[in-house]
Amino acid sequence: MARRRPDVHPLQAPHDDAGLQPERTSLAWGRTLLVLLVVACIFLRWMQTQGWLGAVLALLSVFAALYIWMTQQRRYRSSAQAIHTGRLRADVVSVLFTGAVVACLAGVSLWAVLGSS
Repeated sequence: MARRRPDVHPLQAPHDDAGLQPERTSLAWGRTLLVLLVVACIFLRWMQTQGWLGAVLALLSVFAALYIWMTQQRRYRSSAQAIHTGRLRADVVSVLFTGAVVACLAGVSLWAVLGSS
């Protein structure tokens, strides 16, 4: 069990940024996660017409959303810590992974829609 510092209230932000940059970034990743889950639901409806392809695309969307959810706390902590140190390393892996998944979903979706015409 992690021990809390007595001078830090649990609802208090672990940084002194008046602009709340870590919170804004966290909210943006949360919106991305939500969009991927909505897209997964849309792909589940594709199963009626596209069959197994809809299920594969839905699973890919859910796995990407799970990845974002599992790495969210680490990203927030590093962003809050960067305010104290003045040095922030961008999370290139998460950005590239999310971009690659979205590009793959878009490409296969276009292929499925235009190929079935």
